[in-house]
Amino acid sequence: MRIDILTLFPIMFEGVFSQSIIKRAVNKGILELHTHDIRDYSKDKHKRVDDYPFGGGPGMVMMVEPIADCITALKSERNYDAVLFMAPDGQTFNQSTANRISLYENVIILCGHYKGVDERVRQLFVTEEISIGDYVLSGGEIAAMTIVDAVARLLPGVLGDETSALSDSFQDGLLSPPVYTRPADYQGHKVPDILLSGNERLINDWKLEQQLARTKARRPDLYAQGGFEE
Repeated sequence: MRIDILTLFPIMFEGVFSQSIIKRAVNKGILELHTHDIRDYSKDKHKRVDDYPFGGGPGMVMMVEPIADCITALKSERNYDAVLFMAPDGQTFNQSTANRISLYENVIILCGHYKGVDERVRQLFVTEEISIGDYVLSGGEIAAMTIVDAVARLLPGVLGDETSALSDSFQDGLLSPPVYTRPADYQGHKVPDILLSGNERLINDWKLEQQLARTKARRPDLYAQGGFEE
């Protein structure tokens, strides 16, 4: 999978992409990550990429031409399955969306900044608009990192245990059950006996019960959406 990220601050991605699961995916050749500085596509001698909004109002708006030229240049080299725009008014990102994006071969992620991008960028080039929550960030870079991290762990061969991602929270519409490891007894706080029983069927039943109980208590919205309500 290849992901091209369009940003005004490519250096922001260096630390995140050089660590943990994302680094492993890149080193294994499973994931290609490329950042592109939108300023490199500005025709202005000062590399300006923003201007005042028509009609007035506070803040600056990212201009259409540098973004359009960058996307056009990338599309001249390969076909892209999607052009994603990180926007606070986009569709809320969830595990289902991460699963779907992980099946793509080539993806462009556009990071906005200032008061946003010229609406014509969204109309002419963007195929999907995504938000990571109902709040406003300074730019789309952190949101893009979130997308990449969530998608990278789903790519075959990235995780050491191929089934690990399938047991993550939200994969089946439920939160994950409690997990434990050594020691079995920490200052009188013991691991549930069922997990030490070796009875796989009973352990799986216990995990499902815990998932249902935890989801109902902590995320009743998910519980209702999954049709688990009695």
